[in-house]
Amino acid sequence: MAPTTFAVVGSGKRSRFFLRMAAAAPDRLRAVGIVSRRPEQVVDGIPAFRTLDELLAGERPDFVAAAVPWPQMPDVARAAVALGVPVLVETPPAPDLDGLRGLWADVGSSGLVQVAEQYLLMPGHAARLAAVRSGIIGDPTSVQVCSTHLYHAVSLVRGLLGVDMDDVTVCGRAFAAPLVDPLGFDGWRPEAGPEPRTRTIATLDFGDGRHGLYDFTENQWWNPLLARRIAVRGTTGELVDDRIVRLTEPQTPVESHLQYRRLGIDLNLEGNELDHVSLDGRVLYRNPFRGSRLSEDDIGVAAILEATGAWARDEAPPPYPLAQGCQDHAISLAIGESARTGQDVRVAKEVWV
Repeated sequence: MAPTTFAVVGSGKRSRFFLRMAAAAPDRLRAVGIVSRRPEQVVDGIPAFRTLDELLAGERPDFVAAAVPWPQMPDVARAAVALGVPVLVETPPAPDLDGLRGLWADVGSSGLVQVAEQYLLMPGHAARLAAVRSGIIGDPTSVQVCSTHLYHAVSLVRGLLGVDMDDVTVCGRAFAAPLVDPLGFDGWRPEAGPEPRTRTIATLDFGDGRHGLYDFTENQWWNPLLARRIAVRGTTGELVDDRIVRLTEPQTPVESHLQYRRLGIDLNLEGNELDHVSLDGRVLYRNPFRGSRLSEDDIGVAAILEATGAWARDEAPPPYPLAQGCQDHAISLAIGESARTGQDVRVAKEVWV
């Protein structure tokens, strides 16, 4: 099978995520070019171009991946659609609500725009989603995410809860407290001491008893002192992280655990990566990039790239359409507004619904 081909617009840190996937799995993913304002500074061994037009005049990729700052993301999407090429935009698709509406008005009907929302494609979350969809805890009624921020967390809530474009009422609050923050994006901070860090908590009420709980503290992605928690409650049980408790018959609650088979431990010489995730002897998830030694987050990124390529070639359904990404960010903006004002914020039917 020929690898998925893509081009990257942008040459900063965000573009490295995409390019690393192609380097790690060259038989599955291939970057054919980079669009950069300074092509002479691109040193990855990949052809560099000043404009998207110049790049498309050569080898035309399956799609273009936008890896630019927030304010520029809508412009790249518009430019790609104008040239008739499928485009994968980073999260969020536009910085604010007016930007989301304007972007949808310009390119929403094209059907050419997907969003690089990878969280539900990460192995742990993908296995949890498969478990929930199997009906093991009945119908999901609530989801708590204390892990990642804003639109990513909203995507997890909506996906695990099975909510599409339903109206939602958001009630958010922010709290500041001292916290040691010893590790960040740029590495360890040996002299770090307690400093004020903001924790934002919000409820997302989708109606009919369905709700989400958002809980995020500044730098939670990196801070090793902060645990990550995800809980899904259903009508007959509950999933908390990798533990599942459900009622199988009257007076019989049963406990199960997601089991991760990881290679390279002790005398295992098969490699050093995740192989699969199982539940009660049934495999829920297999690493589609075994042999690449990718981290779980990287597996999610590689998976959204490959899925976008299959969609662009009309071989698979769209992985994460623009409307879904817009809805995630509209709700995340409501979380910020509610926490800032202390008032409930309602997200009703938007133009992309």
